[in-house]
Amino acid sequence: MVKIFKHHVPVWSLLELVADGLLCFVAILLAEARLPTGALNATGPGFPSANGLMWAAGFAGFMALLYSFVGLYRQGAIRVSLPAMFGRALVALAMGSVIAYVALQADSNHDRALLLLLYSVPVMVVGAVAVRGVGHLARRAALGARRVLIVGMGPEARRVAADLTSGSLPRHVLVGFYPTSADATAASNERGLQAPVFDSGLSIQELVSQHRVSTVIVAVREQRGGGVPMDQLLACRISGIPVLDLAGFFERVKGEVPTDSLKASWLVYGHGFVQDGLRTAIKRAFDLLMSSLLLLISSPIMLLTAIAIRLDSRGPIIYRQERVGLGGRQFMCLKFRSMSVDAEKDGVARWATKNDSRVTRVGAFIRKCRIDELPQLISVLRGEMSLVGPRPERQSFVQQLQGEIPFYDIRHSVKPGVTGWAQVRYSYGASVEDARRKHQFDLYYVKNHSLFLDLLVLIETVSVVLFREGAQ
Repeated sequence: MVKIFKHHVPVWSLLELVADGLLCFVAILLAEARLPTGALNATGPGFPSANGLMWAAGFAGFMALLYSFVGLYRQGAIRVSLPAMFGRALVALAMGSVIAYVALQADSNHDRALLLLLYSVPVMVVGAVAVRGVGHLARRAALGARRVLIVGMGPEARRVAADLTSGSLPRHVLVGFYPTSADATAASNERGLQAPVFDSGLSIQELVSQHRVSTVIVAVREQRGGGVPMDQLLACRISGIPVLDLAGFFERVKGEVPTDSLKASWLVYGHGFVQDGLRTAIKRAFDLLMSSLLLLISSPIMLLTAIAIRLDSRGPIIYRQERVGLGGRQFMCLKFRSMSVDAEKDGVARWATKNDSRVTRVGAFIRKCRIDELPQLISVLRGEMSLVGPRPERQSFVQQLQGEIPFYDIRHSVKPGVTGWAQVRYSYGASVEDARRKHQFDLYYVKNHSLFLDLLVLIETVSVVLFREGAQ
């Protein structure tokens, strides 16, 4: 993991992004070197001009962005098979080639632009497939994986071990468990564990050295009372071995903050939760700029959606509903109506479910494509919402969830969003347990939000919309 503006990014994602960009850059230069002197190669064959280098660099950056839009660098989110990854890479490359061809014609002639792409596209196709294949093999072989030692043997330790061994965290290898003095029944608990249990008579430093441990996770809910060997953990930390508690591990590796093992002291004394004036001003300026642009781009889609809703079923086109926003204040949330007008005729609020019978034909489509959320861009312009943030909930659900989910009110310390970290990390859900899991992602966002994380969420939202990931 590499930390960028408080957010941990998988190293393999960065390596793949850099490799894709370099391959596209080199492919354009190699193709240009084969062409006679022209608009891009003014100094002769084999010697790209400054204009040619600029085109190559611009195309490489543009393709890296397209690859991001189709979800090639998403790790730890909704999993995509290797063949699907190949397909997405080819789709992005086809789109990028068409756009590049149109742009090149403005700076070159038709034949030259066509030849440049004919020479470069095969190289980029092979390169895109090779990068995906090498990355897949490297992950399966656990190359560069972090070797993890878990301190503790209780339910929390088993939960971490289950994540490490399930394949959901492919960059980590479980070395074993180190029982604390509180694990008096360690021997009887060994059955069903996914890794060996080491003798507590050994020091943690010895185990770290012998088994090449690169991360120690303290998976113990209560660390007071001498149960955890703090002196040994301190020695590991001083020697450069990361020592993480449960909240730190899930935050760093999974992009979420577990509520079942979370303490108020961790929230009070930990880093993050920055709400300074500069950050607020930057986020507001970003919201105004992007929501205005998105409203302009999506206006034809919104017009067609309004017509389709009117023709499909009786009732209003726009559905207005009170939601809880910043500071617990209520506001009127706008959506394209996707349900029948009598969906809650008895006045009782209900969770939307998968294949909900209340959803209209047009509603099913616009919900899957997230088109129903587009009117909320108006709420962003009003300042009631942000582009990125926790999704706003209804007051009745908030009252229920406040009593069942710890620290639920923290999500109201920032503006609710049209999209959010939970929406691109977790598939569609409609239960208290789903709300609990999404809240863990929302806590991560509130703690670590930055302009970089907002951009990352917006990029991943494109992939969610295009491929209906997590759609109901």
